Amino acid sequence: MSEAAVATVRRDAEQGQAAAALRRTMVERQLRPFDVTDVPLLARFIEIPRELFLPASQAPLAYSDLAITVNGAGGNKRTLLPPLVLARLLQGGEPRPGERALDIGGAGYSAALLAGLVGEVVALESDPELAARAKDGLSALGAANARVVTGPHQQGFAAAAPYDVIFVHGAVEAGLDTLFAQLTPNGRLLAIVTPETGAGQHVVRFERQDGQLAGRISLLSANAPVLEGFAKAPSFVF
Repeated sequence: MSEAAVATVRRDAEQGQAAAALRRTMVERQLRPFDVTDVPLLARFIEIPRELFLPASQAPLAYSDLAITVNGAGGNKRTLLPPLVLARLLQGGEPRPGERALDIGGAGYSAALLAGLVGEVVALESDPELAARAKDGLSALGAANARVVTGPHQQGFAAAAPYDVIFVHGAVEAGLDTLFAQLTPNGRLLAIVTPETGAGQHVVRFERQDGQLAGRISLLSANAPVLEGFAKAPSFVF
């Protein structure tokens, strides 16, 4: 092996070690102190490189405690939730081995986390460029039980339904009825709900019991832009 090749291997190893250290720091300083207690979930946050799902220019921000906005095709944007909010959202859904999950608007990173927690993950992206990046990241990780599909967020993906748990990675004002119909009779749906007043967003867990929407549990306060497809229709002004 040439000296240049050896230097490249050494540099890549050092970068990998540095990223792994940042992931451990993220877990210890951002997640554990704020009631993220699920051990398998914490292990996934330590294992999965978030930078794989970001443009190279934004990779240095991968383990910050901030939301990160990435650009898709045609001016579309997607906001990756802060790690703490994402972790509480996923933990609130109680993903279990053998279950099927639908992951909406997570840009691939959340699907990669879920791939080690459930039996199958379907990642739905409305933007083809973001979907392609998600596919590349999942392929690089060898996540064979996660697949990316493209389509309108609010329509879900009926071809693989029903789902034991559905995660919506953004705020919703309306448009959840189709997703509720794609849950198993005792399934769960997690989203950031924007109240009609427009203030005080919360991560909410919706639950079905015997096929009926039976309840909702507010898990924590969180702020996020409304995810494409879930905006309330504008009212008429006379």
